[in-house]
Amino acid sequence: MSINAPESQFGFSFDQKRCTGCRTCVIACKDYHDLGPGIMFRTVHEYAAGAWRLNEEGAWEQDVTAFYVSLSCSHCANPVCLRICTAGAVLKDARGFVTIDHEACTGCQLCAVACPYHAPRFDEASGRVEKCDGCSARIAQGRAPVCVEACPQHALGFGLYDDLSAGPRVVERIAAMPDPVITQPNYAIEPSEAVRGVGLDEELMNPREV
Repeated sequence: MSINAPESQFGFSFDQKRCTGCRTCVIACKDYHDLGPGIMFRTVHEYAAGAWRLNEEGAWEQDVTAFYVSLSCSHCANPVCLRICTAGAVLKDARGFVTIDHEACTGCQLCAVACPYHAPRFDEASGRVEKCDGCSARIAQGRAPVCVEACPQHALGFGLYDDLSAGPRVVERIAAMPDPVITQPNYAIEPSEAVRGVGLDEELMNPREV
């Protein structure tokens, strides 16, 4: 299935150094979209890595670190959720937002299984899949997405992805995130010093929450 290039591509940015894991973004999103129990369009993942070790001199040393990652739909350039949907219910609009046509959605959940970011969420009440739409209604009014507006630390940003990704320290991937080659996410991340590298011993500390 071919994906037409959008007229413009909007995306999110995340300054990891600013994130305290407060989850204001999560609550604001859930409240604004009136999401039911168990459904979240944005989640905050807590990671920890490192250990305490006894050195040759009998002293304890540690290289323990911890960090947060705020994730929602990355409105990818190559969204696998769109490619796998047999009902044609997943769309990419002119602003680059990946959205769900709820009239066409059959609730098969193939998109939810395929997405490496776990962005699509199944709503048992409606029998359909829901996901972040970039707060497209707010964008049309000239406002920022509610998660961006709510963040007290200004860790989240929103705008044209080319502008967001132009920063000197911006990366597409940090530890514990999928390889960006898979979907080409439009998520510009400025990592904190606590992130030491992809594929190290980081462990998700709140799996039941996300």
